[in-house]
Amino acid sequence: MSQLSVVLLGTGSPLPDPHRAGPASLVRAAGRHLLVDCGRGVLMRLAGAGLGAGQLDALVLTHLHSDHVTDLTDVITTRWVTSFAPSPLTIVGPPGTATLVERVLASLADDVGYRLSHHADLTWEPPVEVHEVADGEAWSADGVSVTVAPTDHRPVAPTIGVRVDVGDASVVLAGDTVPCPGLDRLVAGATVYVQTVVRPSLIEPIPMERFRDVLDYHSSLADAGATATRGGVRTLVLTHCVPAPAPGTEPEWIAEAAAEFSGEILLAADLDEVVAAAS
Repeated sequence: MSQLSVVLLGTGSPLPDPHRAGPASLVRAAGRHLLVDCGRGVLMRLAGAGLGAGQLDALVLTHLHSDHVTDLTDVITTRWVTSFAPSPLTIVGPPGTATLVERVLASLADDVGYRLSHHADLTWEPPVEVHEVADGEAWSADGVSVTVAPTDHRPVAPTIGVRVDVGDASVVLAGDTVPCPGLDRLVAGATVYVQTVVRPSLIEPIPMERFRDVLDYHSSLADAGATATRGGVRTLVLTHCVPAPAPGTEPEWIAEAAAEFSGEILLAADLDEVVAAAS
């Protein structure tokens, strides 16, 4: 059994993919369960990892782009209706998260009313505790420490990367960002570094500016490799690949990152688990 690992629940991008759910990762840390981002299909993939919404200790949002928060309603509602007693969902995110959650809860008001009217044993509204953190310690329990640092996904701002430490092992989930000082700070000495990536050679020829624009606020494969090298990490995990790798081209993606990083490189598929430390 692992003491610290990360399960790539959803490795897709904003473009719907029959094989990849939206961006989301589960960190298993010394018996605690931390969900990082909640993209399309997150609870289906969480079920695939053997967990339900009620077993989450916290949800951390790296930023408020729609593809990373689209199933927040599902996480909140499902946890609420499957709990036998009030079980507040702890949500950690950058400034702006509280407003997002307020709007989500407002959108659920009709559904909440229906369920309260129908179920006599459900006497409370969905309980949520929001903590906005831009830099520093974000959550801790039982030897598990979660820290965040500012990243650069402008014009989306503010954004954060996430580091989970248990003993001498650590997992970093960068979210969407280009290389920046905050990311370097999180990655320094990490065991596992998970980075969303784009492949410029496949995007630059697309005759639509909207698609080419993704290049200026995401890390390329080379960027991810260089960040991993500066940080001295053990394992680099590539996820949220844009465009989705065509079957058989996975070695090409890995090779581009390997030009900048000599450690272990993994191109993630949904429900892959990477162990940072075994108990």
